[in-house]
Amino acid sequence: MNVLAVDPATLPEPVHPRAESSARSPRRWWCGVAARVVGPLAVFGLGACSSTTAGIAYMSPAAFSTARNAPGTVLLDVRTPAEFAAGHLPGARNLDIEGSGFAAQIARLDTNVTYAVYCHSGNRSGAALEQMAAAGFTHVYDLAGGLMAWQAMGGHVVTGGP
Repeated sequence: MNVLAVDPATLPEPVHPRAESSARSPRRWWCGVAARVVGPLAVFGLGACSSTTAGIAYMSPAAFSTARNAPGTVLLDVRTPAEFAAGHLPGARNLDIEGSGFAAQIARLDTNVTYAVYCHSGNRSGAALEQMAAAGFTHVYDLAGGLMAWQAMGGHVVTGGP
């Protein structure tokens, strides 16, 4: 199942190109308007996903919460072991993207399984998704904003090892 969700609250406000305080071009203004229209459609599964992102979705914490609880989904935390021990999502497995064995670890994973991936802020998990997509993974979800966004939403975090 390919799911694409966009949190409209994170999108910039469109500014009319003729506004004196705006340095945006008319094209950029229309892109902002399009994002405001297409974003909510994507939340309801009515948006399209380009072939370059097929099977990869960047999700809001609420959408990620639903996706990670789907049967068969594996939750991956790609932060360091120390960060993982300090606090992680319940049921997460730690694969350190900064570790030398990350590529070998993802090579051992089943590419047909659905993975919900997160890190602290979304940067490392985005890099992990790129590597996973290049390795042939077809169903991978990223927690947009990472663990910070999860905690801001009031999401539960546990401490200790796996």
